[in-house]
Amino acid sequence: MAAVLAGCESRSMRAEIAGTGPRPSLPEPNPSLIPTVNIAPAKGWPADGAPTGAAGLRVTALARDLAHPRWLHVLPNGDVLVAETAAPERPEEGKGLRGKVMMMAMKKAGSVVPSANRVTLLRDADGDGVAEVRAALVEGLNSPFGMAVVGDTLYVANTDSVVKLPYREGATRIDAAPEKIADLPAGPRNRHWTKGLLASPDGRRLYVAVGSNSDHAENGLDQERDRAAIHEIDLSTGEKRVFATGLRNPVGMDWEPRTGALWAAVNERDELGNDLVPDYITSVRDGGFYGWPWSYFGQHVDERVKPPRPDRVAEARVPDYALGAHTASLGLAFVPAAGSGERAARGEAGQAAAAGGIAARFGEGAFVGQHGSWNRRPHSGYKVVFVPFRDGRPAGEPQDVLTGFLNAEGEALGRPVGVAIDRQGALLVADDVGNVVWRVTADGGGGAGGKIVDGQR
Repeated sequence: MAAVLAGCESRSMRAEIAGTGPRPSLPEPNPSLIPTVNIAPAKGWPADGAPTGAAGLRVTALARDLAHPRWLHVLPNGDVLVAETAAPERPEEGKGLRGKVMMMAMKKAGSVVPSANRVTLLRDADGDGVAEVRAALVEGLNSPFGMAVVGDTLYVANTDSVVKLPYREGATRIDAAPEKIADLPAGPRNRHWTKGLLASPDGRRLYVAVGSNSDHAENGLDQERDRAAIHEIDLSTGEKRVFATGLRNPVGMDWEPRTGALWAAVNERDELGNDLVPDYITSVRDGGFYGWPWSYFGQHVDERVKPPRPDRVAEARVPDYALGAHTASLGLAFVPAAGSGERAARGEAGQAAAAGGIAARFGEGAFVGQHGSWNRRPHSGYKVVFVPFRDGRPAGEPQDVLTGFLNAEGEALGRPVGVAIDRQGALLVADDVGNVVWRVTADGGGGAGGKIVDGQR
């Protein structure tokens, strides 16, 4: 088994930047019988440890000692919701030699832990960058992930359903039982269990990101019903429809503030070599098809998928911006524009965030949380990057925002997942191995990680 876990010893000789941008350089596929399995063992941060911010950034801990924090949502009053969550029981996912190897690898990476099944509220009432209030807002959920508030209702995407609960601004506890409004694909395999959630700017619809049940449909297309897709739920009628397809594992979603377009961060397939296939962010069109499983990054055919479907390949849209192979790009948050976009429409502090805070350092663009690779040598991801935009479109190479999640021994001190912009314009990052929510500001903290403030210890 150790030999299998070691996997192929091939090593990428290409610069990681080659697999980024609107027109990435893609090598020929290089599948192998035994895939590369290069895990960064989960270690956690030392007592005073923190990721390293880019020059001019200050990194502080909004909250520590959380239970596998994965996703974030900023409420209109500035409170921050954190989904403390992990995968549900998936008895079919760990069957067979391949399944056992993958489950062992994920456990080593810190991804197989008990799920707290909780949405926690963090409140920094005095504005010092440290949450002095931490409360279990909702408990007893089922591997919750995406969250959204519309008016007086909190919506949560469990792994198998979207539920709603009554929400009152300032409340620190909701004891009402969740009410299911829509079922979501789940089941005993449930390969990609996370379900992203985003409300439309007018609050009339919800968008739900549902990942595939396999890497490349190797378990059969009958296992992929309504998966690898983004769904739309009409809140007035309860009707649910598939909005876009062919997205292997869409996770983070956000509204691009200048154009109003829906964008998503998508994880692509593995086991085609160190440098295939790049994860990406893309605008998502109603009715759009993005290739999975038959092709990747447009019309690049995956010969492993049987039977072939050249008709579907011909329809596949090319994603807007590649983020490098196996980076596990999950979180997505745009810098909001003043007076526009989803946050402003909901009365949130879009103007404050756009006028100062992190936007003063980076300007127009999107932050992406990259959870990190397992199928690449050397590692890729394990950082937060910024993709610059101009007039609503990507315009430049990705810039490192937070690094240092891996130590010199290749161990994971932390792994970034969800990202969000708070009411003061700071960048928030959920770190599910470090069990921290980091707060990043552009207030002269310096380049070597800035000043670390931690009122939790």
